[in-house]
Amino acid sequence: MRIKALSIIVLLVSVSSCTTSKTPYFANLDAEQMSGLTDVGNYELRIAPDDMLSITVSSVVPDAAAPYNLPAVSYSEPGKEELTIVPNLQVYTVSRDGDIYFPIVGRIHVEGMTRNELAKFIEDKIRPELEDPFVLVQFMNFKVVVLGEVKIPGQIAVQTERMSILDAIGAAGDLTIYGERENVLLIREENGKRIYHRFDLTDKSLFESPYFYLRQNDVIYVMPNKAQQNNARYNQLASYRISVAGTMVSAISVLVSLAIALFIR
Repeated sequence: MRIKALSIIVLLVSVSSCTTSKTPYFANLDAEQMSGLTDVGNYELRIAPDDMLSITVSSVVPDAAAPYNLPAVSYSEPGKEELTIVPNLQVYTVSRDGDIYFPIVGRIHVEGMTRNELAKFIEDKIRPELEDPFVLVQFMNFKVVVLGEVKIPGQIAVQTERMSILDAIGAAGDLTIYGERENVLLIREENGKRIYHRFDLTDKSLFESPYFYLRQNDVIYVMPNKAQQNNARYNQLASYRISVAGTMVSAISVLVSLAIALFIR
């Protein structure tokens, strides 16, 4: 009877340790705060080295804007004499120095600008030569990576300029039962340095964090809870023991085969 009771206790402890904390998101956000209004903060992205920017210039006189855009690409299809003309994707890669080379305007230092600031800068430069210019700047490489204890880990391509830590976790399918809501790590590269920041998803201060909105190439890592860490260590040890046992069995099998061969002789 004692053995049976002990087995039940061990089973209950094991089950409880395998589940994540039941603390909900933003547990300390009271009802009064939920009904209030708060500032969403600034989420505009700043241009950084190695960014890929799409820059397109248009005007009330389309032909006059052509020199400011990259030339179209033409190719011939098999069996056809006429050329097929495809507009070139207006993509510029920011150099390590934070510059791009724009047609006619020349070299522009874009690092630190928002896309709207860059668009206005180019419009001001070309307005004397172009009637009513309109410049559209878009990020082409805005992506984040979510790893660890989420249901769908991997790279997430962001189609808008606004991406928060909650958006990223939602796109990754939310945390698994082994994920630590109080320990979500952000890894960011900024000004040639790597920055680490930890989020507590159960705390309302998350919304006030300067890291709430993500930037290009951010990495989110959801830490596993202690139960999952212990399981990983156990599985690694078990695999090692199985490997050692297999090696020993193979060695013994070889020795037995040699002994049998010598005995038969």
